[in-house]
Amino acid sequence: MGMIYKGLKGIACTETTISNIDGDKGELIYRGYDAKELAGNHSFEEVAHLLWYGHLPDQNELEALTKKLASKRELPAYITEVIKQLPEHVDMMSVMRTAISALGSRSFPWKPTVEQAISLTALLPSVIGYRLAQLENRIFTYPEASLGHVAYYLFMLSGKIPSTTHTHALEAYFILTMEHGLNASTFSARVTASTESDMVSALVSAIGTMKGPLHGGAPTGVLQLLEHASGGADMKQMITDKVNNGERIMGFGHRVYKTYDPRAMALKLKVKQLAGQDSWLDLAMQLEEDAVRVLEVLKPGRSLYTNVEFYAAAIMKTLNMDPALFTPTFTSSRIVGWTTHIIEQASDNVIFRPSSVYVGQ
Repeated sequence: MGMIYKGLKGIACTETTISNIDGDKGELIYRGYDAKELAGNHSFEEVAHLLWYGHLPDQNELEALTKKLASKRELPAYITEVIKQLPEHVDMMSVMRTAISALGSRSFPWKPTVEQAISLTALLPSVIGYRLAQLENRIFTYPEASLGHVAYYLFMLSGKIPSTTHTHALEAYFILTMEHGLNASTFSARVTASTESDMVSALVSAIGTMKGPLHGGAPTGVLQLLEHASGGADMKQMITDKVNNGERIMGFGHRVYKTYDPRAMALKLKVKQLAGQDSWLDLAMQLEEDAVRVLEVLKPGRSLYTNVEFYAAAIMKTLNMDPALFTPTFTSSRIVGWTTHIIEQASDNVIFRPSSVYVGQ
């Protein structure tokens, strides 16, 4: 009987030039660039260009990509009809999966291209926006083409032009979550692409995987912490009680990162820049400070620092976002990483075909 590695943990099955995660050092690298530096100094469009094309854009390349994304936002009429026919109880991730699937493969044939990736990335927020407008009985409109991709996403949620504070906060989140190695949904995308199926099919696989609570689940535990803290609770005492009761402190610690989650560090820097502009962001910084001090005393040597979920929840709370939209928002950023991996898989393709060990009669 051969060795079994359940879940394929620790097994390398492909080579990539897209990103690297060093959990011991707390590093996340996109094509040779530190993700923290990218989130602090670059736009969504610039980092998407880096992943798709392999280099940061010059001014002409940036303008070209920005215009291209803006020009691909309009949903085909039959897709809006598909969305309309879905019952109200169908969740947003399922709506996204169904709408993307309905695009078919005619416009997205093998081999996958950056042009296809741009089109699908631009369409996804429109799917979310159209569905929300339908559920909320309001007229659906597209924003001005001059609106950048993250501002356009926020416009899709409410039909209103977002504030600069909110746009900058969410843009940092989008950059830091658009790519993260061979995670479950990215692996799903690459497996489907490895059969020489189309990019739409690979994305449907990825969205279906992201929908699972073990992967793309909403950070509801962090929201509850913030809600308790906002009610005037003694934060240090609250954390102490939870630890003494054996409860997990949501938003702290990470399976991969053994030190500070670099994505959380970058989001914290962005939140610091916005200090005083939003009470929820200010509260999150204070809660983290108090929690880390308590955990250092009660859990010495455990390195329980905040993960990306903590500050993501704070930003979503700042945006007054319905928790049902957290995973769709995550998906709208990660689609850049997924499509990049699909293109890379096609460039040197070998079909994924692991074996299993029979243990039946």
